[in-house]
Amino acid sequence: MCLAVPGRIVSTEGESLDRTGKVDFGGILKEACLAYVPDAEVGDYVIVHVGFALSKVDEAEAQRVFAYLAEMGELEELDADGGGA
Repeated sequence: MCLAVPGRIVSTEGESLDRTGKVDFGGILKEACLAYVPDAEVGDYVIVHVGFALSKVDEAEAQRVFAYLAEMGELEELDADGGGA
């Protein structure tokens, strides 16, 4: 099953449709396309699905999702096979 997972943007590069960023998913760094969230900046949390950031989310909501994923043992899946992020 693919999930949309929150992550914190730690760096960005490129512009417009070529804009990408490194996103931290609870200690696991992945690259994501940021074209759909042009106002997202370093430090913002975004919801990522199959490598695309779809929207911004506040930090409290992101932390709640991380806690649920950790409780279910799903964070390890992010590191192993991409897990939707």
